Amino acid sequence: MAAIGKIRSWGPVLATVIGLALFAFIAEEMFRSCEATSNERRQQVGEVLGKKISVQDFQTLVDEYESVLKMSQGRDNFSEEELNQVKDQVWQTFVNNTILEREAEKLGLTVTDEEMQNILKTGTNPMLAQTPFFNQQSGRFEVAQLTKFLADYKKAQQTAGSAEVSEQYKRIYDYWKFIEKNIRQQTLAQKYQILLGQCLISNPVSAKMAFDAQNIESDILLATVPYTSIKDTEVQVSDADLKAKYNERKEMYKQYVESRDIKYVDFQVVASAADRAALMKTMQEAKQQFEAGQAVAEVVRKAQSQIPYAGFAVTRAALAGDVATKIDSMQVGQVSAPFETKYDNTLNVVKYIGKTQQPDSVEYRMIQVMAESADASHKRADSIYAALQGGADFEVIAKKYSQTGAKQWLTSAMYERSNSLDADTKQYISTLLTLGAGESKNLQLSQGNIILQVTARKNMVDKYDVAVVKHTIDFSKDTYSQAYNKFSQYVSENKTLEDLEKNAAKFGYKVQERKDIMNSEHNVAGLRATRETMKWIFDSEAGDVSPLYECGNNDHLLVCALTKVHPQGYRDLADVEEQVRQEVIRDKKFDKAAQQLAGVKDMAAAKAKGAVVDTVRQITFTAPVFVQAAGASEPVLSGAVASAKAGQFSSSVIKGNAGAYLFQVINRKERAGVKFDAKQQAQQLQQQAMQAAGRFMNELYLKADVKDNRYLFF
Repeated sequence: MAAIGKIRSWGPVLATVIGLALFAFIAEEMFRSCEATSNERRQQVGEVLGKKISVQDFQTLVDEYESVLKMSQGRDNFSEEELNQVKDQVWQTFVNNTILEREAEKLGLTVTDEEMQNILKTGTNPMLAQTPFFNQQSGRFEVAQLTKFLADYKKAQQTAGSAEVSEQYKRIYDYWKFIEKNIRQQTLAQKYQILLGQCLISNPVSAKMAFDAQNIESDILLATVPYTSIKDTEVQVSDADLKAKYNERKEMYKQYVESRDIKYVDFQVVASAADRAALMKTMQEAKQQFEAGQAVAEVVRKAQSQIPYAGFAVTRAALAGDVATKIDSMQVGQVSAPFETKYDNTLNVVKYIGKTQQPDSVEYRMIQVMAESADASHKRADSIYAALQGGADFEVIAKKYSQTGAKQWLTSAMYERSNSLDADTKQYISTLLTLGAGESKNLQLSQGNIILQVTARKNMVDKYDVAVVKHTIDFSKDTYSQAYNKFSQYVSENKTLEDLEKNAAKFGYKVQERKDIMNSEHNVAGLRATRETMKWIFDSEAGDVSPLYECGNNDHLLVCALTKVHPQGYRDLADVEEQVRQEVIRDKKFDKAAQQLAGVKDMAAAKAKGAVVDTVRQITFTAPVFVQAAGASEPVLSGAVASAKAGQFSSSVIKGNAGAYLFQVINRKERAGVKFDAKQQAQQLQQQAMQAAGRFMNELYLKADVKDNRYLFF
């Protein structure tokens, strides 16, 4: 009993300990849950209608689209700007498809497999023309080719074959699945648009009204008092006026995504005088070596030119623009003095070696000769060449060595811009360019022999043999280090925007401003490699000053200050004050102009009151009137004139964008040569309705609660 009593005395303590343990367990689980949610949020590229997409899934879509473009365009890589366009397109497609799928689900709209089969059998969808299964000769999509390919692909997946062949099959298969997916999405969008368009109907009455609006023309006498004839100082604008106009037009100042304003200092590091002098020494040495007759390829290589020596003549189009212009004033054999090209920031030396006429296109065929050894290859090639010279049939011999001997074309564009031609390739191209039609050659290369025969030469053009030493005028490490230290000192000594602005000139810098940056942009201040700066901008508060950023092509130094945040919603009056002020001034000028024209009943009286009177012809309801005296288009006049009767003088002063107006209709007639066709006009209205329905996506987008966080990752 004593033991039980002792335990009871410890009851409150035990309860407290157990409670704390339970709390710790629950808190730990809550912390883990919050941490997991936070990590998940940090990995989200964006969200549409509550549907989230992770950075991994988004990157998969980008890679997919990039692969499709490479295959369809025959490209190996893309520039940074092109990749940004790819990411934008992928994001927009994700947003549109997510919105559309939600709307289609509500309505029960789908694209069935049977419908897809019908699309493939019909073969007219433009996307099908971009596939390998489209027959260019017949202009039709070949379903049988697709079916055979899919069967072959499945078989290839089940058997161990060539890795290269398997990879090729995989690329084509992925390309086809992308096209198929997009056709399905496109068809669903068309269904939705057609359904929406059918809600907008026409009738004979509206058709006749639309016809009259397009074809009934009016001639008028127009009296104009331009707002420019009234000085701004003649009108007074109060804070109450601004606030009233702002409230009246508030919906015009609504923004649907957050934006931010910054001020920034951007400094570009450029080559110093010492850097330029060192580069000029290199260029002078290259010039002297060219003039001394040293091997041009070696001179170009040692000088580390940005343009390698081709080793053969090329068309003018293959030359850099500044080089092509330079040789116009040079003689064959001449070497230019070093010259600067501003647009690509380079120093250049050019040796004009020669000019010749060669075919732009060469048709040829070949037999590749390979044997167990180099000597055996040479002997076999000599034997084949001798047989051809003796009149043997080229294709018969080619087939004997398991080759087709088929004819093919080599064009200048296929090789002239390549920067990595080896010696064998240069010899191969040079041989084809110098052989005449019907001539053959036994060409010995490092890996064997090739029997070449030229069958045709087309489009003789001028070609130029030119050696170029081209160097960007770069800054040295010392120059960059000095610039960095100076900019770093400026940033470290000025921690506020006020100080940045006050001391910029002392350091030789200039503060610039950029308003309304959105997080969907790919760079800051037009500079590449500014993703970290963009993240800072959208993670900071007004008044913050950023750290120093190195950006651009490693040649820019940047510091930013966040000046204002414009959240999603209505812009403050202060943000749009100037725009509102101009509208208030226009209103007050109209009031003065209306007073000036008060009581006017005819054009003579209007002219006496200071109005400019002119004749304006062929006014229709559907086209805005351009008023010469005001220098502006005035849609309001089109409506007012259309509603007035012939001969009628306007009952009140018309308020326009650029002036106050009175008018009198002096003539009205139907446009000559047109006849009302109710059926045709109704069809035209229906087409217009379909076009209007095509803009549905913008309305749905505004309601989709789209969150775009791509700036955090790309």
